[in-house]
Amino acid sequence: MHTDTIRKWLISWLYLLTCGHFAAGVLLAWFSNLDLFDHYHQSILMQVGNSSVSAHQLQVWWVRLFGATLQNLAIYMGVLTYVASRQRSAFVWAWMVVGLIVWAPQDMLISLRIDHWLHVWVDAGALLLMLPPLIILWWIDKEAA
Repeated sequence: MHTDTIRKWLISWLYLLTCGHFAAGVLLAWFSNLDLFDHYHQSILMQVGNSSVSAHQLQVWWVRLFGATLQNLAIYMGVLTYVASRQRSAFVWAWMVVGLIVWAPQDMLISLRIDHWLHVWVDAGALLLMLPPLIILWWIDKEAA
């Protein structure tokens, strides 16, 4: 497959992931209080040893804040993908890689401290879906420069 075709597919993939992040952010910010999420909230509260009603309300509040933050992250991700794709900027792809490398180990460690493996697996999945395309795009654009 031609390098330009691979590049276009990977950029489209990143835009799809960006939309997924934004949609997940909306879901968390506006719907995390629904009964559908009760098992998730209770699993975290049990790990920290407090399943009171007030702890549950605080948990929902934090998840809602995270949802809004995830929407913001998705917007930045989309803008960076747009800029890097238009300018063929290995520099931008590299900094997106650095951002993932800084984020993921910390996020995983925080989850492991309370033995919450669901977050570790979600983070690992995010890395698997995002890191290889970003590295390939960095390589393609670095070679073209």
